[in-house]
Amino acid sequence: MFDYLIVGAGFAGSVLAERLANGSDKKVLICDKRPHIAGNAFDYYNDEGILIHKYGPHIFHTNSKDVFDYLGKFTEWREYQHRVLANVDGMQVPMPINLDTINKLYGLNLTAFEVEDFFKKVAEPCENIRTSEDVVVSKVGRELYEKFFKNYTRKQWGLDPSELDASVTSRVPTRTNRDDRYFTDVYQAMPKHGYTRMFEKMLDHPNIKIMLNTDYREIMHEIPYRDMIYTGPVDSFFNYEYGKLPYRSLEFRHETHDTEQFQNAPVVNYPNDQPYTRITEFKYLTGQEHKKTSIVYEYPQAEGDPYYPIPRRENAEIYAKYKALADARKDVHFVGRLATYKYYNMDQIVAQALTEYGKIVGMKRKEATLYKAPTEKMTLPMRVLSKVNANGKMAATNAG
Repeated sequence: MFDYLIVGAGFAGSVLAERLANGSDKKVLICDKRPHIAGNAFDYYNDEGILIHKYGPHIFHTNSKDVFDYLGKFTEWREYQHRVLANVDGMQVPMPINLDTINKLYGLNLTAFEVEDFFKKVAEPCENIRTSEDVVVSKVGRELYEKFFKNYTRKQWGLDPSELDASVTSRVPTRTNRDDRYFTDVYQAMPKHGYTRMFEKMLDHPNIKIMLNTDYREIMHEIPYRDMIYTGPVDSFFNYEYGKLPYRSLEFRHETHDTEQFQNAPVVNYPNDQPYTRITEFKYLTGQEHKKTSIVYEYPQAEGDPYYPIPRRENAEIYAKYKALADARKDVHFVGRLATYKYYNMDQIVAQALTEYGKIVGMKRKEATLYKAPTEKMTLPMRVLSKVNANGKMAATNAG
């Protein structure tokens, strides 16, 4: 008998599995349809020995000391400040737009005070900001909106910015100084040995069993458990009773090049002419030294694995119906991006999972993050249960 069946071995599911096992001595079975743990943060060494992120770049940043310290129980951190360039008008300029972006783009030599006046002159005030287009045009005007945002957003979301909620572009600031960091959070770092290693340590507990390549529907009536924690798509859980919730997906095309460096920044955005949105070079992120380098191109698409909930009013209305169904299920906890149909950064998912654990055990989130050392330490590679075989029995395998 398991206390919890957890569906999904990404951040939400793994944090809850760790807390329930370490903090509450609960027996947990965690399953995932994919052949690996760590969800979209999964990283691995490719054939050339370069550490890459299978599902595109995952950059950790947070303002929450609780979240940063909690994850620090399972990894050493490597300090990392993320930087992005945008390929615009034949130049590569800092993104988000800052003082250097404007000076380079227009051949000017403005100061921080002067660029503030520049933005005021080109901005088109909008009394009622409703859409992503409104957000950008009201800050930096029509021309910069079209150079940096309009086509990028169209590629990313398959919709014009005028059709998307204001939250999409309000995430990207505009700066009057030379700060070229993409994020300004207090804590910015990468797991020193990668995300997968961090997840392995998080799930390394005798009370936690893992089944990969497994759809939870195949085992939920075969294996006894008391409660479920569900981190998959909420519409799928309820068999699309109110229709499918729309998502954007991505296709990743990985390449390895026989050169030490491919581009001048960790990420270069391509907002206009190319079919892909950005190129990431992983060695910047990981700090790995290697005579070759690996990159990934990202091509947004309508079909495929669900990555980004599409923020539109009509979609929120559909989700509200599913949320009502979810709230009525007292035996299932719905946690994470897909289960709550909302785009979260990694730290926000960890915080949500810790908060949910706090609710389960009657603690505040800060108390819920306290780490309790396991009484018995397993040796990696961890013990993983395979998919139920044809005879209904589970075979044990080792996950490297």
